[in-house]
Amino acid sequence: MGLLDRVNRDARLVSALFRTYRKVGVLRPDSPVTFADRFEAQVEDGPERVALVQGDRSLRYHEVDAAANRFAHWAQSIGVARGDVVALLIGNRPELAIAQIALAKLGAVSALINHHLRENALAHCIAVAEPVCTIVHTEFGGEWESALSHFDAPPSAFALGGPAERAQPLDPLLAQASPDALDPGLRAGLVAGDPYLYIYTSGTTGLPKAARISHLRGMQLAGGAIASLALAPGDRMYIPLPLYHSAGGGMALGGSLLSGAAAVIAPKFSASQFWSDCVRHGVTTFQYIGELCRYLLHTPEHPDERRHTVRGCVGNGLRPEVWRPFQERFRIPQIVEFYGATEGNVAIINYDGKVGSVGRLPALVRRFMGTQLIRYDVEADAHVRGPDGFCIPCGPGEVGEAIGRINSVTRFEGYTSASATEKKILRDVFEKGDAYFRTGDLLRMDEEGYFYFIDRIGDTFRWKGENVATSEVAEVLSLAAGVREANVYGVSVPGHDGRAGMAALVVDEKFDPAALYAHVAGALPSYARPLFVRISSEIEITGTFKHRKVDLVKQGFDPAVVPDPVLFAEPVAQSYVPLAPAHYGRILAGEVRL
Repeated sequence: MGLLDRVNRDARLVSALFRTYRKVGVLRPDSPVTFADRFEAQVEDGPERVALVQGDRSLRYHEVDAAANRFAHWAQSIGVARGDVVALLIGNRPELAIAQIALAKLGAVSALINHHLRENALAHCIAVAEPVCTIVHTEFGGEWESALSHFDAPPSAFALGGPAERAQPLDPLLAQASPDALDPGLRAGLVAGDPYLYIYTSGTTGLPKAARISHLRGMQLAGGAIASLALAPGDRMYIPLPLYHSAGGGMALGGSLLSGAAAVIAPKFSASQFWSDCVRHGVTTFQYIGELCRYLLHTPEHPDERRHTVRGCVGNGLRPEVWRPFQERFRIPQIVEFYGATEGNVAIINYDGKVGSVGRLPALVRRFMGTQLIRYDVEADAHVRGPDGFCIPCGPGEVGEAIGRINSVTRFEGYTSASATEKKILRDVFEKGDAYFRTGDLLRMDEEGYFYFIDRIGDTFRWKGENVATSEVAEVLSLAAGVREANVYGVSVPGHDGRAGMAALVVDEKFDPAALYAHVAGALPSYARPLFVRISSEIEITGTFKHRKVDLVKQGFDPAVVPDPVLFAEPVAQSYVPLAPAHYGRILAGEVRL
């Protein structure tokens, strides 16, 4: 990178940070400002601007504010007060945003419940929030009913849009409530560091955890979208992602509402409807998850896919093999990839559009933010510490865990569970008494300060004495003819150290096992090549499009257990061949060289 390039790229970063500060302000936890204050400022600045859109329904800023006031007055009437939690099982609709704003006006906390959950998982998420009540939209009445028997004592509930089991009708109560502004004194003493939301982890490795999100953190999430896309009045942000998560609900929705833009809310992601929605609603920006872009890229050509007015998009998880084809096919001028966790204090944004990178942090910014990569021993499942007992920073090109220093500026607000919070804190990292947030992610930084996501700790595995990054193997597999989707993981093989590579693949008619074998052999070192493949009709994902691996790892490669066809990399045949029970037995007996 030349000096002029470096200066230009640093200038773009500074400009983006300035946009954030101009919109959100330089805030500290004790700043006397909340998300509700910032939203009401937008209402005052442009009451007739469109704020929320879904289908044929459109709400202006003053209409959203009035609806939020109705909800807040009703909530006040049943005793909801500052610090109380209300669980929201509402789904992707304007009512979720309205309820969220209303509760913020009272200083109460919104627990954003994943509407894809059922039974024990749903009951767990509601119970850990300890809500004073739960708001259930009738669309999710079945999910709610399935969870009732799993509560020790079900919380009181109110139903929106129609009936729900053991829930009082809420619509007539809201209709009777006042749309007038609340007493300003209600928020006296509230500060940015006070609780605003509970947003849950994805639950890829177990039951979801409720992350505490303060007003400060909520405004920072919104500021990320504002800064990366220069959101402003007149923009329309399309949100096909779940509003219960930090990407859809925190960045996209929050960024729209704090910038005076309009949020166009899709009930759910639809690859066939995506571009038609963008054209119909005059969308200028959208929020993505990498797998969403992959799905769109695999769809047949759509008449609206180049008729849109999209100028940019922001998101995370966009793999290099998808990035350029996606940008070129759909003519997206700007793609802003970022890295960050819902609850974390490590954030990196790629303002330069460098394909494959999650962003660049100049050394001065890294020092200020306390963002570091430290060496991690995958086999020992432990951080590498030097003779002095402290962690060892990674050099350029080295893979390590990303961590963020915890202090009053770069806070880690934790979970509702104290034990879960403590597990994410690494102590005595570079000096006695310091504390850092553990992202649980392995990243690499190059000589120019660009960061690259490698894998989740726990997903990366050891085989033949080498580390295998599942994301990198999946990237290679996705480029093979006929492979539409790949989920890579490690499985235990009796008598062998480490874990052997296995991949769950969704394929089409172009798939050829011999061609896959040749492709893998030419693109990956021997230790990284999947020994086993299972051909699946679909890959299980979370509500935020993350691959679930837990059940796949448990099932292993036993053809009697795995419900899908299992293939084995056969070097003699130079192909992936069906794994017969007899062959499986020989592998377990150590008769097959792996």
